Amino acid sequence: MSENAKEFVVEKVKELMNAASCCADAKAAAQSWLDALGTENEAEAAKNLIAELEEDIMPIDGLIAFADSEAGAQVFGAEKAKEVAAHAKEIKAAGAKYCDCPACAAVEAILEKKEAIL
Repeated sequence: MSENAKEFVVEKVKELMNAASCCADAKAAAQSWLDALGTENEAEAAKNLIAELEEDIMPIDGLIAFADSEAGAQVFGAEKAKEVAAHAKEIKAAGAKYCDCPACAAVEAILEKKEAIL
């Protein structure tokens, strides 16, 4: 991985870990990757990180469906769920493929560098 790519991914991994919307499994995979940088475990940690991030990133249609559901209303609150659904529909119309919360935005940026990481 080039030094520029590595710096970019490290920055995005740290953004992911600091995002309130980042789940514990993604934080753990991210920390493991950071800890493994420059060691013989880096390649395996990179595979684990990418697998976790591909599982966790929220496709925009999934976000819309969740926000429009009863479960979404329970998680976000009824009014916030409506706002999230409306925002998701708006960004989908503008071409978004994924949720744009801080965690998903960081994940999308990291996955764009997937080949450099692996």
